[in-house]
Amino acid sequence: VKPGSMGVESPGFTVEVVDDTYKPVGEGREGAIAIQVAPQRPLGLMTKYIDPPEKNREVFVGQWYLTGDLAVKDKEGYFWFIGRTDDVFKSSDYRISPFEIESELLACDMIAESAVVPSPDRLKGFVPKAFIILKPTCKSSPETALEIFSFIRRRIAPYKRPRIIQFVSELPKTISGKIRRVELRKQEYELKERGTRGEDEYFESDFKA
Repeated sequence: VKPGSMGVESPGFTVEVVDDTYKPVGEGREGAIAIQVAPQRPLGLMTKYIDPPEKNREVFVGQWYLTGDLAVKDKEGYFWFIGRTDDVFKSSDYRISPFEIESELLACDMIAESAVVPSPDRLKGFVPKAFIILKPTCKSSPETALEIFSFIRRRIAPYKRPRIIQFVSELPKTISGKIRRVELRKQEYELKERGTRGEDEYFESDFKA
């Protein structure tokens, strides 16, 4: 077992990482996780969605069942999670995975929780924005924002790093505890449509000379 990986395919299952044409991409390349369901469906895998039935056309494509996850498969057959297909977005033609950015943000000892969503941008289409819950020992301030911007700048590529952060007291979640990114995206789009800045919101450009 490789720590941090999703593991390998289970016996009786054929699992691949495929591209937009549903062809395996090979080792070391990003793609969508797909489980082979034809000519024979693996035992234990559902046969269809009952509600909503139209979901079946999205997830059952040819010989594949698409799980909705993005990953990379290494040469030893281990899968490495990148994000959910619904959450990944593009910024200046680069694919951005919120999961990767959030993982790096959580390495900062000031941050308790984070959620990254696309924020509409006139030049790039979208830029990453991070909603951040600070640890109790930290307070929202321009100084804290600058420290977080400086921290993440040292850890990830320029096109991935958040250009906006907003300090919040809580994040919207489902009953099972998953972050409701769709709600955060809606909130962000509405904010940009109004042309206003959110409470405790800071832009990376605020700190540039």
